[in-house]
Amino acid sequence: MRKITYHKSELRNFVNDMISGKIKTLDFYRDFTLEASRDIKKTPKYDSFREEIQEEIYHLDKQMAALKAMKQKMQRVINSPTEIAQLGSLVITNKARFYISVSLGEFFYEGDRFYAISEESPMAQIMKGKKAGDEFVLNNIHQKIEEIL
Repeated sequence: MRKITYHKSELRNFVNDMISGKIKTLDFYRDFTLEASRDIKKTPKYDSFREEIQEEIYHLDKQMAALKAMKQKMQRVINSPTEIAQLGSLVITNKARFYISVSLGEFFYEGDRFYAISEESPMAQIMKGKKAGDEFVLNNIHQKIEEIL
């Protein structure tokens, strides 16, 4: 991996913006689905279709709750530099870049691949308390921590 300096505050803002964008998109789909449900005729012929729409709204509401919880959890993510892997750390290994924050998964920032992982994830748990130079193995994959920001 090439040596690049990342700014954690910018990365944190980027992740927050991604979550906000997902919330906005989900809000649009939910409103659209609600509007569609109002337009369906109230006859027995359309009962199963209305049930499917209600099920979809239920799933959208669950996703929205998860995203809002993620947004709230991002407020707890520390933005200051860290020397050991913990919540808020950007851990760069010889294989990948992990931002210990929320469970957002893979994303691209400044052209590089990152993984936003929650502090409860197995990867974050095995890295917790480690510092640059430490090594670990997860799922038979050996990694060495090159840098922690």
